[in-house]
Amino acid sequence: MLLLVAFVGFALEPYAQMLPLEQSNAITGEWLVYEDETQELVPYVSVVHAKQQALHQWLTVEPAQPFLIGFTAQKDLCLFLNNQMIFKADSTAAYKLNLSNYASAVKPVEGKMLLTVWHPSQQPNIKGFYNDVQSSSQKADTGQRPLSIRLREYVNQNPFIVFLLVIGLVYGWLRINFPAEFEALFDVRLAGRNNRLDEGFMANPLSSWSSILFVLAFSLSLALLIAAIHTNVQHIRLFNRLFPVSEADITTKIGVYTLAIFLFLVLKYLFLKFMAFIFGLEEVVVVQYREFIKTLLFLGVFLPFVMLLYLSMNTFIPETILLVSNVLVSLLLLLAVLRVFVIVNKKATVLNLHLFSYLCATEVIPLAVVLKLIVFSF
Repeated sequence: MLLLVAFVGFALEPYAQMLPLEQSNAITGEWLVYEDETQELVPYVSVVHAKQQALHQWLTVEPAQPFLIGFTAQKDLCLFLNNQMIFKADSTAAYKLNLSNYASAVKPVEGKMLLTVWHPSQQPNIKGFYNDVQSSSQKADTGQRPLSIRLREYVNQNPFIVFLLVIGLVYGWLRINFPAEFEALFDVRLAGRNNRLDEGFMANPLSSWSSILFVLAFSLSLALLIAAIHTNVQHIRLFNRLFPVSEADITTKIGVYTLAIFLFLVLKYLFLKFMAFIFGLEEVVVVQYREFIKTLLFLGVFLPFVMLLYLSMNTFIPETILLVSNVLVSLLLLLAVLRVFVIVNKKATVLNLHLFSYLCATEVIPLAVVLKLIVFSF
């Protein structure tokens, strides 16, 4: 599968003019494949050469200038310069490479080097290769040629701003129309009153329109943050600017996530009733579900502030903001589960193996599944 150095010299001449002089230290979309019948490199055609596992490209490398490329690689994808392996992907992810670091150890053939992209079991995703040009604000070292300018790429934030304004209006409307419920949920001065909602509108969770509206507001807030996390992941790590995320895509995500979160919170009550019937612990269902919903609603009011942090800082430190968002979502869900354990322990000790097993089945395992879907899905 790999090319021999002798073949490199043999196949060079017919395609020596494929890259113009101004294309120095730049990768192009002109890929080649090796045909056994003619023993030549011919232009790659996706329909004809769909089964080729090795694709090639002639490069002109100026050692004094960085040759930065980025690509999304499948696991075990390998890169070669003149038959010498310079890279192997240990996992499916986005990578960046400076080919100039390897050019000095590779002998060029008539001033050219053959870049080979090879995968042992499938055709490499060559559409994922691009020139990772540095910003002009980064000063070049002495003797290096000036680098061309690349505009800062960013996640489309318009839908997030609009939905954040909608969330602010929703919470404002809830405060005006349901002042007692709003104060009971979010007034920190009442935090010590454990029964502040037990006799109020959430004595039976989701039994009133006001409680449903509060849950919907929380669902929209969490959906907005999850959509931001997943859009950020796709922009930074997975699609690597190949498939730009449009406003319509983000809006659809937010709508779908809102519905999914709301249904999860509603169906969780039915799930608890079913599991409590199996374990014979029907008496803890209302307390358990009420505390879970109360904790989520209280912590959920801080999610819009996390979104403000995302909108203000994501352009400058996207990886850090992504990490902070993931941690905060994880803490939100984890604190809700811990609150359930604490309150249920006041009714009956969780050291009881039967009750502990029930809580693990209804709280810990669902928490692990949700975290996998939200935080660790990529």
